[in-house]
Amino acid sequence: MRSPCEVGADAAPLVRPLPADTFCPQSRRRFVLIAAILASALGFIDGSILAIATPAIRFDLGASFAEAQWISNSYALTLSALILVGGAAGDRFGLRHAFVAGIALFIAASLACAVAPNPPVLIAFRAVQGIGAAIMVPGSLAIIAKAYPKKERGRAIGIWAAASALTTALGPVLGGVVLSAFGDGIWRVIFAVNLPLGLVSIYLLLAKVPADAPTEKRSLDLGGAALATLAFGALAYGLTSMSAEGEGQMSGPSIAAGAVLLIVFIVFERRQSEPMIDLSLFRVGAFAGANVATFFLYFALSANLFYLPMLLIAGWGLSAAEVGFIFLPLSVLIALLSGPIGQWSDRIGPRFPIASGSLVVAVAFAGLALLAYAGIHSFWWGVFPLMALMGLGMALVVSPLSTAIMTAVEDKDTGAASGINNAVSRIGGLIAVAAMGSLAAWVYAAALNIGSASGVPGFGEPAPAGLAPDLDAARLAASDAAFAAVALVTALLCLLSAIVAWTTVSGERLPWSRRVENPQS
Repeated sequence: MRSPCEVGADAAPLVRPLPADTFCPQSRRRFVLIAAILASALGFIDGSILAIATPAIRFDLGASFAEAQWISNSYALTLSALILVGGAAGDRFGLRHAFVAGIALFIAASLACAVAPNPPVLIAFRAVQGIGAAIMVPGSLAIIAKAYPKKERGRAIGIWAAASALTTALGPVLGGVVLSAFGDGIWRVIFAVNLPLGLVSIYLLLAKVPADAPTEKRSLDLGGAALATLAFGALAYGLTSMSAEGEGQMSGPSIAAGAVLLIVFIVFERRQSEPMIDLSLFRVGAFAGANVATFFLYFALSANLFYLPMLLIAGWGLSAAEVGFIFLPLSVLIALLSGPIGQWSDRIGPRFPIASGSLVVAVAFAGLALLAYAGIHSFWWGVFPLMALMGLGMALVVSPLSTAIMTAVEDKDTGAASGINNAVSRIGGLIAVAAMGSLAAWVYAAALNIGSASGVPGFGEPAPAGLAPDLDAARLAASDAAFAAVALVTALLCLLSAIVAWTTVSGERLPWSRRVENPQS
């Protein structure tokens, strides 16, 4: 499963064409599985804990609100734009070689992040991390599928999924405890811990696992990847600039440039013999609808998982240890329920589970909006139950969404289709953090109605010691109003996701001949 932070972003699994044979002897397969689990843990730990650590990073490095957004978005940008190229690299150069290269680049960038002296350096190396993850993420599941024969593959993928779920669930909890116990500067350990995990994984792959042969000489479409990076980067920069002092005048030109580059990217891809994205798949209404629903849903999920910890830690003053538990119900419920719900979806078709799950998530986010708007600062009796409700909704969506994607296209296109859906979910998260940050900053400033000289911190920034009680109360009320606006907009987007899914996704069951191992089960 995935987490967006990473939980959301990884919830639509990459389904790759499964090999008929295996390159790995039986005695070595366990090393492949262990290495894949460790490599997956790298991304899950970083992704899920980062949202909890963002207030500490801002305080320690003096990062602005816009810089905090880009600490997340620089990683999401390169990962979402390059993940399809990363999957093609495994086919072209061999999965083991590509997987090792991705892990090595990821941990090297992680070390640079751990010692970053200022926000711009951290942002730059987070982008490099994303490049490594774009190679590593598709390789993790693919190398398991290629190493294990078909009769053993389902069990191996199940072990990988269970371990990934455990990592995603416990990572924020343990990270929050560490942050609370050792202070703001300890955030650097979040990145440094990637070194031992990554080195063990690389050792196992190089010393214990034989090299696999490349399956095909696929084009990597680096031109398309570069255009996608520039297009989505310009869009994200323009949306983020709306919340940055002195940069607001750049938002319009940047968004316009991003839109033009996106059109150029589409034209470029249509003319490629081996494009990064097969745009012809979007002519299928059910496939296009499933991806639109995915975009809206993961936009909403990513925005809440990024900005809710800011509100709770910097606004409400809760400890990072307590806030770390908000990811627990999401991870646990997806891990426990995705398998049974996937089987249910096979019987009745994916339309109802996706639409109903999106509605449940919409109710959860609307509840968060109401909670913040009313100024009810109850974590265990307010926020936590709503996060559990949201986890239930996402569990209803995850497996059926994979079913919907596979049902919509021909058998030969399932790998490309699920890869596109994976990228769409990550792009939704990228745009969400940028756009909803601008909304939060605008509502916060309007609700505060106090000049910048007052000394009141910005949204998501911890209050300084000695802040006057009346100013602190105004800051808290403005923080609640800002997050309530984000939660309300995302609730409406989840409602729209449900409508799109109901009107476009097939209500027919998936034929037995087209069922494949589900990474979530």
